[in-house]
Amino acid sequence: MAIEIGQRHYSVADVVAVARHGEKVFLGEDAVTRITQCREFLEERVGSKEIIYGTNTGIGEFSEIVLEDAQLEDFQRYLVYNHAAGVGEPAPIEHIRAAMFLRVLVQSKGFSGCRLELTQCLVDMLNQGVCPVVCERGSVGACGDLAPLSQVALVLLGEGEAFYKGERLGGGEAMRRAGIKPCGLKVRDGLAVINGASVSAGIGALLVHDTGEWIRQAEIAAAMSLEALKANLMPYEARIVELRGFAGAVDCSWNLRAMMQGSDLHDKVKPRVQDAYTMRSTPQVIGTLRDHWRWCEEQMITEINGVCDNPVFDAEAKRIYTGANFQGSPFSMPLDNLGAGITMVSVLSERRLNRLLNPALNGGLPAFLAKNPGYNSGFMLSQYTADAQIVEQKILSQPAFIQSIPAAADQEDFVSMSMNSALKTAQILKLAQSIIGIELLAATQGVELRGFTPGKGTKAAMQVVRKHVPLLDVDRPLHIDHEKMERLLKNGEILRTVEREIGKLK
Repeated sequence: MAIEIGQRHYSVADVVAVARHGEKVFLGEDAVTRITQCREFLEERVGSKEIIYGTNTGIGEFSEIVLEDAQLEDFQRYLVYNHAAGVGEPAPIEHIRAAMFLRVLVQSKGFSGCRLELTQCLVDMLNQGVCPVVCERGSVGACGDLAPLSQVALVLLGEGEAFYKGERLGGGEAMRRAGIKPCGLKVRDGLAVINGASVSAGIGALLVHDTGEWIRQAEIAAAMSLEALKANLMPYEARIVELRGFAGAVDCSWNLRAMMQGSDLHDKVKPRVQDAYTMRSTPQVIGTLRDHWRWCEEQMITEINGVCDNPVFDAEAKRIYTGANFQGSPFSMPLDNLGAGITMVSVLSERRLNRLLNPALNGGLPAFLAKNPGYNSGFMLSQYTADAQIVEQKILSQPAFIQSIPAAADQEDFVSMSMNSALKTAQILKLAQSIIGIELLAATQGVELRGFTPGKGTKAAMQVVRKHVPLLDVDRPLHIDHEKMERLLKNGEILRTVEREIGKLK
């Protein structure tokens, strides 16, 4: 069912639906009214010769230069030309669709001053599958994601390039094939497209969704490793975690208990008095990421539903505000820390993997889980691969939000670097999917070698792993297994199967 753009509150799931699954959108009557009234207010002020930043003045260091009436329309076109200055490979289509959806949401609130035709053109592009070709790099996340969004604006002019039905075409040709007339850019329109950190925010919304799924899959892997290592189950009891009170740890321990329900660990395996930190600290460590993830989601939802323009045109109050609502800092900091938290949980995963493989630590399992140790090396090199990715994650976990570099003759002397935050956190998550996949491979083999009954959720996860990757009875090229597991983590099959078996995880 199509999503109406109006006054309701929008979620991360809405962004995912439009960006990734092609959900249609349409402008509700109230959105049309607000956009129209705001545009009328803007045109009235421009007609009265009021000086308005970025509308009849230059931008940045040129903001004190007042433009002549005859220059206003061409200025918007030149503004887009000048700012379409990114570099790199084309951004993923879902990233740009997310950004376009967020620009539509912003404009629909009636504070952007753009024409209704411009917003409707973005809606039509989303619905017909025209996605501008946008360089992935070049934004500093202040004054908006100017470079990438300018390439979106080029297609509104019938210029630039766009993807349409699997082809990379000229922007005008893509619009022609889709049956969309380019709306062009008139007074204010160009800046209304580019003046917000919507690409960073769109990527961030997708990341929040994907990280939420990854956390639950990390807990599935943890439960499986705990079973393979014959864990003492006391640290995961509700009472002990609830006494401290952190919601993330409470939820994580609930999921671990649900996964291991029915396991022989409860009554048929004698546990150690106390396990290593990488085992018994799992609720506290993953729970910390859970708590931060919730805050990051809240920040992204606020951004999705907020007004990130400059200037802001308030038709009701009859005022024009210039400020800095375009700054990406409110979500660049959460995204950076989300990436660091994913790295932290990945480190925990790798240390459990080490315990599974190390014969001095794994409680009687064969070295490296090889069926014939020495003749075969089992998962020895899988740990090398996990370790290499952990190091890359650690390098990427250096925060971007503190890396401001002044620009525009020091007029724009603090920038958020939100695009860097989003892109590197996306890379951290991709690495994390591979790392958890490797732990799942080893843990599945470890549980099987134990020969006891696993928990109901653990068993369901193991069945999915074995559906795609056979037992490692003799050595084989493991990169194929690793790639299969990374795809499984990305498509969520393990998570969906487990939740069908034991119910929704927290």
